[in-house]
Amino acid sequence: MASSSQRLQTKPVITCFKSLLLIYTFIFWITGIILLAVGIWGKYAMFLILIFLVELVAAIVGFVFRHEIKNSFKNNYEKALKQYNSTGDYRSEAIDKIQNMLHCCGVTDYRNWEETRYYSEKGFPKSCCKLEDCSPQKDADKVNSEGCFLKVMAIIESEMGVVAGISFGVACFQLIGIFLAYCLSHAITNNQYEIV
Repeated sequence: MASSSQRLQTKPVITCFKSLLLIYTFIFWITGIILLAVGIWGKYAMFLILIFLVELVAAIVGFVFRHEIKNSFKNNYEKALKQYNSTGDYRSEAIDKIQNMLHCCGVTDYRNWEETRYYSEKGFPKSCCKLEDCSPQKDADKVNSEGCFLKVMAIIESEMGVVAGISFGVACFQLIGIFLAYCLSHAITNNQYEIV
């Protein structure tokens, strides 16, 4: 079970997913209302099928290429670590935030910093410290020993169940919407020929 600090750290991620799903649902229903007003339910069902197929392909591609995504994240993190500086560019700030929040240091462990230019000039960054307000310089005993890559991956994988469950729920509602749109289109088509 995740600790309370990890749950607090993943709350913004879950909130972001909820916001995206809310926006998606809003667009989904607004499109349905517009197409209802226009009276083209058969085309609405086809539109929903098209959206469902795009989502299905995206999910399959994400699953198939998940290892490439992990490798890409690791390579980009290593690159950002080598270009780290204390002037506060966005990559350096991201590294500091990750290391502060997850209490980790480096990519695989703290020794990754020893290969950087920043380490040769100033030592470990303050975000690697085990304690508040320390200045580790080159003292490995004052920094967190675990690397950040495995911690980030563990958090992402622990939240995948939530993301998969929400995605499955959205897909079920889409399939119900497709079925109902098809039924309505079929009923409207049959009634047009009976009213003469």
